[in-house]
Amino acid sequence: MVGGGGAADLSPTVAVKIFSAGTAGCVAELATYPLDTAKVRLQIQGESKHSLEGSRIQYRGVFGTILTIVKTEGPRSLYNGLVAGLHRQACFASVRIGLYDTMKQFYTNGSENAGIGARLLAGCSTGAMAVAFAQPTDVVKIRFQAQVRLPTSGTVKRYNSAFDAYKTIARDEGVRGLWKGCLTNITRNAIVNCSELVTYDIIKDYILKYNVMTDNMPCHFTAGFAAGFCTTVVVSPVDVVKTRIMNSMPGKYSGAINCAVIMLMKEGPTAFYKGFIPAFLRLGSWNIVMFMSYEQIKRAFIRFQQSRDAAV
Repeated sequence: MVGGGGAADLSPTVAVKIFSAGTAGCVAELATYPLDTAKVRLQIQGESKHSLEGSRIQYRGVFGTILTIVKTEGPRSLYNGLVAGLHRQACFASVRIGLYDTMKQFYTNGSENAGIGARLLAGCSTGAMAVAFAQPTDVVKIRFQAQVRLPTSGTVKRYNSAFDAYKTIARDEGVRGLWKGCLTNITRNAIVNCSELVTYDIIKDYILKYNVMTDNMPCHFTAGFAAGFCTTVVVSPVDVVKTRIMNSMPGKYSGAINCAVIMLMKEGPTAFYKGFIPAFLRLGSWNIVMFMSYEQIKRAFIRFQQSRDAAV
């Protein structure tokens, strides 16, 4: 994903890519977090017996969900778990995006001309590595986003802060509780990485190869938007199952397949695409903000390095 032109003529180091990816992930998280909260609420709707039997659906559509949350719980609830979300991006994005080019070169023995197979392997590898490293941050983020602050709902506020959540989950569910849904999330992240990074990589390469655009912000915007759409279509079913498992109490589901079967039997196949619109709005906007930020941060580092070298 290292493009040419201007400051990008000098390739950034692995450390620069890791830092740039983590920072860009946090910027994108801040910009799109309310959409992610709406997506999570829509995905878990219908999970409880009360929701299934009740005649009124609490959340309808992404903007209706956001409005309902603001009216009933206050605007701060849209940012439930933001600290854990930033923890997650600082860890996840740094590994899965920052190491993508390195793994791509590893699978091609250092060649710059990577085929689709090498790109897919690189995406799967960095996605799995990121989950193994940072799964607890994702569990805590999901728990916070699903947590309803309405005192009349009968829902007990489970955690007071991100650090309290880490401690409480480890105490009540064991250390394994922090890695709940890890296998499902590895599957999800491998799919996300392959859809997201490989789509961005290929589309950007074609745009530059056929001189449709130069290697600047419009190119990054277009490739990022396409990556977000492709990722949403492919990953939504896995994402819904992952969210249900992470938000569940111990023993509710025996695994990802069990969760998927229960969802299919109780709620039908459309349950796997609950929250699709907010997921697309979230992933599309997240990818645009993240990739544009990522490219610009890398270039800023390279310009700084060039100016420092010129001064010497």
